[in-house]
Amino acid sequence: MANIQPFRAIRPTRDKASLVATRSYLSYNEETIKEKLNHNPYTFLHVINPDYNKNLRSEGKAKYELIKQKIKSFIKSQILFKEDSSSYYIYQKSDKNNSYTGIIAATSINDYLNNKIKIHEQTISKKEKMFRDYLDITEFNAEPVLLSHTPNEKINIILKKYVDLRSEYEFTTTNKCLHKLWIVNDSKDILNITNSFKEIDTLYIADGHHRCASSALLSKDKLSEESNYFMSFLINENQLNILNFNRLIKHTNNLSVDDLIDRIKVSFKVTIKNNTFSPTLKDEIGMYINNKWYSLIARKKKYSSISSSLDPSILTDYILKPILNIKDERKDENLAFYNGNITLDDIKLKVDNKEYAIAFILKPIPFYSIKKVADNNEILPPKSTYVEPKIRSGLTIYPLK
Repeated sequence: MANIQPFRAIRPTRDKASLVATRSYLSYNEETIKEKLNHNPYTFLHVINPDYNKNLRSEGKAKYELIKQKIKSFIKSQILFKEDSSSYYIYQKSDKNNSYTGIIAATSINDYLNNKIKIHEQTISKKEKMFRDYLDITEFNAEPVLLSHTPNEKINIILKKYVDLRSEYEFTTTNKCLHKLWIVNDSKDILNITNSFKEIDTLYIADGHHRCASSALLSKDKLSEESNYFMSFLINENQLNILNFNRLIKHTNNLSVDDLIDRIKVSFKVTIKNNTFSPTLKDEIGMYINNKWYSLIARKKKYSSISSSLDPSILTDYILKPILNIKDERKDENLAFYNGNITLDDIKLKVDNKEYAIAFILKPIPFYSIKKVADNNEILPPKSTYVEPKIRSGLTIYPLK
C-alpha cells in the first residue's frame, strides 16, 4: 500500500512559471549558470546560488542559510506563493519522441524505511549528510524524487480527466520540451488519487536515491508532519526511458595498453572495432583507448546474484577493481560518469585530449532487471542508470514546516 498525500506547494505565479522553472543546477556548467543569473531575475537558480555575484562565496551551512533567505525574498516579491489548500499536481513533459505524465505528491518516508519503496543503487554517506543539512536549514525541497509504479487504470482515468483540461502552467523550454502542470484541489479527486495509490503494493526509486536517503535522515530528528514525507513525482513504469551511464577513467593503473588488454582478456573476449562503437550484445561492454574502439564480451560465468550479472557490476568486478584499482566508485576521483545523452564523439574527444585515459561504454539496463534487483534487496554500483524524465525544479516546492 503506497502512502501518499497532497501538500500545499510553494510555486510560481502563472505568469512567471516559465521564467522560474529550471533544470537541476548540477546539469549546468558555470558559464551557463552565470548567463542565466545575469539575464533572468526570476530563475530559481537565484535561490540555489544566492551569492553568485560576490567575490567570496559561502559554502555549507552558511550558504544554506542564504538560500533560505533568498526563497523568502522570492515569496515576499510575489514571484512564488504558497498554495491555499493541500493539492496534488499533475505534471506532463513532452518532446518530439516521448511524453511523460505523472502526479507530484508527498510520499511517506515510513514506506521508504519499511522497504515499500524499493532502491537499486548505492548512496554516498557524505552526500546523504550534506543533503540532510541542506533540507534542515533551507526548510524546503524543490526537486521531487522520481518514483515508478505498476500501471493502474484508476490513476490513468484521473490523469486523462485533467490533461484534457486547460493547464495552470504551459510553456516550452529551449530544448524543445513542452511542460504542463495541473492543480488537483477537488476533494473527491484528491481522495480518489490517495485511495488508488493504496492499491499499489510497491514503489520503485527511478531517480533520486540520495534525496530519499537524506529525507529519511532528516525525519529522524524533525518533529514536523511535513518532515515525515518527501516530494515525489509518481509515474507509470511503462513511461520511463532508461539510458546508460558510461565510465571514464583517468589512468591505466600504470599498465601499458597491451598489458591492460592482456589482463582484460582473462575475463573477456576482446575484439577491435573499426568505427565508433556502442555495445549491443549480452554481457558486452565497449572500450575506447589509445585511438581504438574495442568490444569486450564477458566470458560465461556463474554470477552470484542478479545485480552481479548486469553490465555495471561486470565492469566493476572484472576490470575496475582488479585491474584499474578503483575500489570504491562512490569516492574515487579518477572515475567520472557520463550519461547516455553525451555523444560517443564527445566521449572520444575527452580521451583523445588526454583528459581521460579510457572510456567504457555500457548498455541501458531494462527496467524489469532493475525491479528484480530491487525486489531481491540487491544493490547496483552507483550511476548504473540514467532515467528520464528529468523534471524542472522550482515548479512545485515542498515546504518542510
